[in-house]
Amino acid sequence: MLPDEHRTIDFFTEDALPVPRVAPAEAELIAAEHLGVTARAQSLGSQQDANFLLHTGDGTPAAVLKIANPAFGPVEIEAQDAAADLIASACPELRIATVLRRPDGSPRRTTVDTGSGPAVARLLRHLAGGTLSGPRHLSPGTVAAMGTIAGKVSTALRDFRHPGLDRVLQWDPRHADRVVARLAGHIDEPDRRTAVRTATAEAWAHVHELAAALPSQAVHLDLTDDNLVRSPGSRPPMPDGVIDFGDVTTSWAVGELAVSLSSMLHHDGIEPHHVLPAVRAFHAVRPLSPEEAEAVWPLVVLRAAVLVASGRHQAAVDGDNAYATAALDHEWRIFEQATSLPLPVMIRLVQDATGTAAVPARTASADTPVRPLRRVADTPVRPLQRGAHAPLRPLLRDLAAADITLLDLSTDADSMDQGAWTDAGTEARLVASALADGAAAVATRYARARLTGTPALSAVSTATVPTGTDLWLGRDVVVQAPAAGKVLAAAPGHVELAYGAQVLSLSFPRTVRPVVATGATVRAGEDLTHLTSGAAVHVALRDADGPAAPRLVRPEYAAGWLALTADPAPLLGLPAESGRTPETDLLDRRAAAFATVQGHYYADPPRIERGWRHHLLSTDGRSYLDIVNNVTPLGHAHPRVEQAVSRQLRRLNTNSRFHYASVVEFTERLAALLPDPLDTVFLVNSGSEAVDLGLRLAIGASGLHDVVALREAYHGWTYASDAVSTSLQDNPNALATRPSWVHTVDSPNSYRGRRRGPDAVRYAPEAVAVIDELAAAGSPAGAFIGETFYGNAGGVALPDGYLAQVYAAVRRHGGLAVADEVQVGYGRLGHWFWGFEQQQAVPDIVCVAKAMGNGHPLGAVITSKEVADRYRDQGYFFSSTGGSPVSSVVGLTVLDTLRDEDLQGNAARVGGHLKGRLEALADRHGIIGAVHGSGLYLGLELVRDRADLEPATEETAELCDRMLDLGVIVQPTGDHLNILKIKPPLCIDTTAADFFADMLDLALTQLGHAG
Repeated sequence: MLPDEHRTIDFFTEDALPVPRVAPAEAELIAAEHLGVTARAQSLGSQQDANFLLHTGDGTPAAVLKIANPAFGPVEIEAQDAAADLIASACPELRIATVLRRPDGSPRRTTVDTGSGPAVARLLRHLAGGTLSGPRHLSPGTVAAMGTIAGKVSTALRDFRHPGLDRVLQWDPRHADRVVARLAGHIDEPDRRTAVRTATAEAWAHVHELAAALPSQAVHLDLTDDNLVRSPGSRPPMPDGVIDFGDVTTSWAVGELAVSLSSMLHHDGIEPHHVLPAVRAFHAVRPLSPEEAEAVWPLVVLRAAVLVASGRHQAAVDGDNAYATAALDHEWRIFEQATSLPLPVMIRLVQDATGTAAVPARTASADTPVRPLRRVADTPVRPLQRGAHAPLRPLLRDLAAADITLLDLSTDADSMDQGAWTDAGTEARLVASALADGAAAVATRYARARLTGTPALSAVSTATVPTGTDLWLGRDVVVQAPAAGKVLAAAPGHVELAYGAQVLSLSFPRTVRPVVATGATVRAGEDLTHLTSGAAVHVALRDADGPAAPRLVRPEYAAGWLALTADPAPLLGLPAESGRTPETDLLDRRAAAFATVQGHYYADPPRIERGWRHHLLSTDGRSYLDIVNNVTPLGHAHPRVEQAVSRQLRRLNTNSRFHYASVVEFTERLAALLPDPLDTVFLVNSGSEAVDLGLRLAIGASGLHDVVALREAYHGWTYASDAVSTSLQDNPNALATRPSWVHTVDSPNSYRGRRRGPDAVRYAPEAVAVIDELAAAGSPAGAFIGETFYGNAGGVALPDGYLAQVYAAVRRHGGLAVADEVQVGYGRLGHWFWGFEQQQAVPDIVCVAKAMGNGHPLGAVITSKEVADRYRDQGYFFSSTGGSPVSSVVGLTVLDTLRDEDLQGNAARVGGHLKGRLEALADRHGIIGAVHGSGLYLGLELVRDRADLEPATEETAELCDRMLDLGVIVQPTGDHLNILKIKPPLCIDTTAADFFADMLDLALTQLGHAG
């Protein structure tokens, strides 16, 4: 019997919606006899429909055969196809699974009999690329793209009308409470069933209050990872296609976004804050009203609850449906993530992301007074509410603000110097010191991230942002009611007092009993409890209708939590925390004043204001493992360097034309590290200057103006050092724009160069031939310059004997050999202090910087006295600060510390261990092509194919972003930006090296590269 053309589904009148029972052979018959396509059918999964991918004889996908659930009438299918056509027309940049049509323009659609009754079958356009389904981590760009597509679809469907939209679907959030009530009994586990019902009730109450203000329209309502198709070949996966219009209906427009957000929450490593880029992207395309922004997360929770209840129900009634049963675990993960934070916290984060936090919202009833939304300011700090709820009495009787010492535990605090934040006893020590100095009390700051308690290595951020204030008392104190109110709770160690729209929470030693009782009404100034000297008390203020906040919250969620709390400082007579400069404002200021060609790592960088050893610390209190900083070989903030600089600055800092001892001592020490005849030192400020000077020395001493340089190298930014830099990433036009006096030879890369493996021995003779040809043509090279260990290419060792042959060739024609040791020198290679030692060749000029000053601007050129003296032919040389007393003392201190802490030996030991860990990872992850380097100068090269070595450029960028989220700062290098440069401070230990390898393993797995 044919279905009623105008019938639409009402979920609540259906007992169940099992998938139509259609075998692949039957699907092939339907396609051939009814829809005019002869093809092989491959079954695809679906919750309620029967789907098949049709392949032609050669295996090419021809179309998707979709056999709708018999519960759906023809008019509903027509609405779905019309909606798809509309979106395809409105958004030509998107690929849409529209219905295929016959030559006469009619849709390839028919009604067929199934074991479940008559059903509409039709052919849909197949979209290549695959969906975003599966556990793979979704990068911020992918998340944002999902939000953008949802916004475009919502905009395209805004004015769409069709009788087939008049449906009652279990997926429509307007019916979520009824769906859960009906299906929750299928959740077997009592605790999970209770959790789903409780979360549904809370979320529904919130949405119901806003419902009248939420606009309704046609919606796709299933723009999930299962139905968004990635652009073929996109890396990372970026969606540009939309399939499965089976849930098209009329509902709240904001549900389109909520459905998409919920589908992200089961992916590896995704938690609620990770989906906010999709919220911003949707809002940029289709702006959310304040009411819609407030409804987003409650709708996410409702969607998650419906998924869990519906999934259990479907598995019960359709046990053979592998698609439905396979989804049960990730549907529960979606629910866990959606409910992992209190609703008010996530609501405020969404409001913050959309800029709707300060905009008044209407309530459900038109005659109800306007209820303003609580403000989430740019700064995550809300002062104590004023007016009627301001304190009438100080919280601590007879304790003046001047007697309270504020304890700063933030990144900016001097008390965190020299790694004090790593010591578990730091807070207690600082408090004891302040009390011993006479403080009546010591108080911490509200909302300012604390470093104490921050783990040095962690894959997730730690709760560092305080939602209240901690106090330690140096004398006996009476705690009194700051205003009239009601005691909500009074028990040993705890009092809660409601006054106005706020709740004051006090926690103190459990041995102390309050002097008030639960339920009592108190006057301003009435005693609450008596505390003795030495007691600690936690003071917190929160909104009366909000959840109790943890003492410390993670920075990603701080804006949500702090919007529900207030700074207790005014209760103590102290000024409220003024807040911090918003990070977006600081980046804008940087872009306005700091030339943008001086880029920064990451699109959304953490603000780094402190370092210690091989760790970098953000103002959010997060510690990151530093894998890129070869500028600080001793480690960040090394106390010996700090003390030496401070001592010298108190005495003298001038230039090297004055006579003082440190410049002599330093240059003697530096020259002694090099073989004969390299005995004379020039001091400069940077590697660029060192290379520039090295070239000038070579040209001046040889009298020859042509220079031979290696391709794929970077030497600096001055005119001369830039001229010999041929790295395409540093200058895409480097090879085309270099001056005529610069001649290049092949990068001697034995992994991906023209000569690979054993064939790499040919690089040296070929370079020698170029040098000989220049001389034969009347332009002999005055200098050959190259890194002694190929740094910019990812730490690739030069072929054995390469430099000896090339140095000999250039010298044979009157030129000099210039070694760029800026990155690899100073013991980083572990087994050799200088890179040229690995090659068993001695250059004529050595350029070094970076490591020399441990972050202080210091560089040097070391050569023979004969070459140095020839510089006088070019004039006078002087560097204002290169050889200053401070620079010289820094240089000496670095050399002393390298020796005393055996950092070269550490580079060999830890670097060897780390290289072994990375090589082992290559067995698990096919994207790892090679592990280059020596000591702590390593490069992990990522390729898409180990045979043709196609660079995995986009994958490397995505990996670096994921590693940042996992607590590791690492960046790409090489002409293809497909090599992780691994150049940490030389003090890194095995524990940190293992953490890096473990996080790399985790990230590669989460990004789908395992196997």
